[in-house]
Amino acid sequence: MNREHLRSLFTTKSARVETNRGEAYYARLYEQCKARLEELKKIEPLRKISIKEILEDEGVSRRDFLKWASATTAMLMLPSSFTPLVAEAAELMTRVPVIWIELQDCAGNSEAFIRSDGPKVDDIILEIISLEFQETLMAAAGHQAEAQLEDAMEHFKGKYLLFVEGAIPVGPGREWCTIGASGETFEEHLKRVAKDAAAIVAVGTCATFGGVPAAAPNPTGAVGVMDIVNDKPIINIPACPANPANMVGVILHYVLTGQIPELDSLLRPKFAFGYRIHDNCERRAHFDAGEFVEEWGDEGAKNNFCLYKMGCKGPMTFNNCSIVRYNESVNWPIGSGHGCIGCSEPGFWDKYAYERPMADANIKMAPGGGVEKSVDEFGLGLLTAAGVGIAIHAAASAIAGKKSEGEE
Repeated sequence: MNREHLRSLFTTKSARVETNRGEAYYARLYEQCKARLEELKKIEPLRKISIKEILEDEGVSRRDFLKWASATTAMLMLPSSFTPLVAEAAELMTRVPVIWIELQDCAGNSEAFIRSDGPKVDDIILEIISLEFQETLMAAAGHQAEAQLEDAMEHFKGKYLLFVEGAIPVGPGREWCTIGASGETFEEHLKRVAKDAAAIVAVGTCATFGGVPAAAPNPTGAVGVMDIVNDKPIINIPACPANPANMVGVILHYVLTGQIPELDSLLRPKFAFGYRIHDNCERRAHFDAGEFVEEWGDEGAKNNFCLYKMGCKGPMTFNNCSIVRYNESVNWPIGSGHGCIGCSEPGFWDKYAYERPMADANIKMAPGGGVEKSVDEFGLGLLTAAGVGIAIHAAASAIAGKKSEGEE
């Protein structure tokens, strides 16, 4: 694949994020959402709980909840007029059943899912969704757990969202990973549970692209969900771990519209993975000014200079963690002094997670876009060298912004 072909791939319409689709589009969507919520109201809640009471118990006021709804509306790239609908959708999330299975992983996404130290609204909402099966959290075990899964699959046939955490071994080592007394392999288990799902949400980089289990030499032949299932809508939420805000966003979008969110070519929701970390990084000004950390502990590190020369993968990583952040939205890796390790991109762990620059950092400090151009060249150079799957969006947004429609 030559460079021009790659460039055309990156600049297709599907790689772009459209934040304004016009009044007519949003007017139709608004009416569609209203109709969808009215239909959900007619359905008996799967869990007899009140989000209003739980929010009050957790010390979250109605004002705080509406502030969250406003921020979430913006995160979903919807006009502010949708805020009341988003708030209403959050109150109706108990109508949509969720089945969560865990395969070859460390349970880090489940940990992110249940964190409860001063929970935000996102965390509270995740705790009240109708989670019909989650083997790490549920009390049942063994045959009782298997019976509960069968019951949930049968009762909510064709209606449940299937969350998958962990990679799927399909190589010679696949027999090391089985579930239940029948010795069902992870691949067989996934296919069986996915068969009657309305849609599948692959949570974390292991479930999306293979992640750490797929790192060399990949003894189990680990792959992601989309390599196994090809007849269902799949939403990938990569990162290690996936951010709970993005999990909520996907569920909320489904509740609100009855559809999966708009996805990029790697099946990631554009509202969360539509922009490069580099473009929203708090250290970006130092990059533009040519101020870099050259060695751990030097004056640049003490002054929070750019970490690019220390191996930061922000220029070729797409994620909203620079905006949403982790740990009560307090901080994120770059904010705490460590470069991005590209955990939401294909090829993590082998091709990203090491602490050295990806290239010779040939950064041009020319005014008028010279720095940005070098980042584009860096991204394409990386891609050409390592293949499409490594950083398919490494240079997409910056290049797309410079090309006209007629150049496609």
